[in-house]
Amino acid sequence: MICNNIDEVRANIDKIHTTPMGIDRIRRNLTLADIDVVEYCKNKILDPHCHIYKNGKNWYCEIDGARITVNSFSYTIITAHKITSTKQFDFSKVQF
Repeated sequence: MICNNIDEVRANIDKIHTTPMGIDRIRRNLTLADIDVVEYCKNKILDPHCHIYKNGKNWYCEIDGARITVNSFSYTIITAHKITSTKQFDFSKVQF
């Protein structure tokens, strides 16, 4: 099931968090300096240019060549990756 209600994830922005291992994984995957990774991700999610969609149990937030994955129940940032052209989600198959 694919859902596109971005208001839900943005309305719960204060619940977004991650684990210590998640911080390391996100920092490594996005090659971020020593910054607050959770605040970085929250700012990206709140950016009006961020493309947010839900697929199954996760929210996917895509902006600036990165995809941030957030669990839709716990609002835990699971991971974040740089997007390569072959990894982008095919929205032409999505039915709303």
